[in-house]
Amino acid sequence: MNPTVAEIHLPALRHNLREVLRRVGTAAVLAVVKADAYGHGAIPVARALLDAGVRQFGVATIAEGLELRRGGITAPVLVMSGIFPEDLPALLDGDLTPVLPSREAIEAAARLAGSRSVPLRVHLKVDTGMGRLGLTPEDMQGVLTASWPPALELGGIMSHLARADEADRGPTEAQLAGFRALLDALKAAGVPVPCAHIAGTGAILGFPASHLDMVRPGLMLYGYAPGSVPATDLRPVLAWKTRIVQVKRVNPGQAVSYGGTFVARRPTTLAVLPVGYADGYSRGLSNRGHVLVGGRPAPVVGRVCMDLTIVDVTEHPPVHPGDEAVLLGSQGSAKITADDLAGWLGTISYEVLCQIGRRVVRVYTDD
Repeated sequence: MNPTVAEIHLPALRHNLREVLRRVGTAAVLAVVKADAYGHGAIPVARALLDAGVRQFGVATIAEGLELRRGGITAPVLVMSGIFPEDLPALLDGDLTPVLPSREAIEAAARLAGSRSVPLRVHLKVDTGMGRLGLTPEDMQGVLTASWPPALELGGIMSHLARADEADRGPTEAQLAGFRALLDALKAAGVPVPCAHIAGTGAILGFPASHLDMVRPGLMLYGYAPGSVPATDLRPVLAWKTRIVQVKRVNPGQAVSYGGTFVARRPTTLAVLPVGYADGYSRGLSNRGHVLVGGRPAPVVGRVCMDLTIVDVTEHPPVHPGDEAVLLGSQGSAKITADDLAGWLGTISYEVLCQIGRRVVRVYTDD
């Protein structure tokens, strides 16, 4: 058995969903479960969210949508990160809803759906300032005020905010104004928009005017907020734990792990942990990160290996093989968050959570 596990606390997940609902009023909720639900396990998380009242999900790829279908999730699934024409048959077979970001994608979807007895429901994406996927606002108006393909049914229009997690509100307000201007222009042209959505976690927390018809919570469902956005009411869902496989003493002058980047300056007690970068515990944490052992921080020493990591427990009470080490989560009164790991790595909590590997066993608790 793998001694390294990620414990997923479903009551925290449900609490965070309630925090979404408390903020968004009548707006519908599309729960984002892409990237294996940000490392938390897409199918168990989706099932728990369905039981808590969520009615639709967002993924990045067709493969992620089909995984939900194989797991028995029959709720609507929006595929948000673009599609290729050759993948459209799988999308139709899985009864997934594509987001179409270009005229070419619209034309390809219309050709494939032309033989269907009912139109294919799609959402369109407009680029309001992200500079990534999406039609320009002018192209969007042109597409929707020209001859719309009868093989397609417009289910909604979406955009994506680039800087909703920053203290400077100006860029986000500008994007929201551009999106509202597009919606107003379409309304004036007599084009009905069944659902307009632009708000992810940052905007849900910081920009109430962005909630519109639907919101797309991702990170906040898992207990974190991006950037400078406060998250005082959210509860981390995941705790990442392992067990000490060996305790050993090294003498002054002895190098530890690959490359000898750590050299003991005193008699040093080390604990070897059976987790490494193949599990998602980044090599960037070498000589930089900490874990918790016995409720105390234990610094990572030497390079993180593919399957093993070494920490210094010299100042700890005696530790033994089999003792718990917490990579992310709480132990006693001490805790390490995904934001802490992100700070040591110079990255963001999204990446920390998403990179936890699949060989780390997910254990779901409901107490």
